[in-house]
Amino acid sequence: MSIHEMRKNYSMSGLAKRDVDADPMVQFQRWFEEAQQPDLPDWMEVNAMTLATADTEGKVTSRIVLLKGIESGRLCFYTNYESEKGQQIAENPQVSLCFLWGHLQRQVRIEGSAKKSDRSKSVDYFHSRPRGSQLGAHVSRQSSVIDSRRTLKERYTAFESNYSQQEIPCPDHWGGYEVQPTRFEFWQGRPGRLHDRICYRWGGEQWQLLRLSP
Repeated sequence: MSIHEMRKNYSMSGLAKRDVDADPMVQFQRWFEEAQQPDLPDWMEVNAMTLATADTEGKVTSRIVLLKGIESGRLCFYTNYESEKGQQIAENPQVSLCFLWGHLQRQVRIEGSAKKSDRSKSVDYFHSRPRGSQLGAHVSRQSSVIDSRRTLKERYTAFESNYSQQEIPCPDHWGGYEVQPTRFEFWQGRPGRLHDRICYRWGGEQWQLLRLSP
């Protein structure tokens, strides 16, 4: 099948302004819970989200990261602070998140500013991760060039040996970011490409609820 012939028909129920919560985070959590269906394939991660960042020159990059918490109205993910995304967030904290739940024909876009989580929170989460993931956070100099995978394996083996009988410390270059949203858009696929788009914009004191043209 050629690319221009690839298409799906959307048939789910609609999304009306009267049916959404006045608080977009409550609405997001509602949809997030509905996305966690018990019969989903093992490969599907409903907490996977596209994170888009940009530097001061306007160069935009995007990648998939995992949502790891919602607290005080902020969305949290963890990464290497020295990675490309970490460097761009340091230059420009404005980010965009996008969740796609194809099985529900839904998408959520979130815009906001990112800041580093409290160090204690990052350390606590680091120690909750599998030991292999903890080792990987030390071994990988994320986004830097390496000569071969063998180099990575050698670093891993050496570090694993050094910490075989002790707790692995959380590296200073690793931790969480918390995104404070200023805009949400909830998208629901509809027949004829007349999709429902409900937008929340933060006005400084309260959220403004709008319907957008598809």
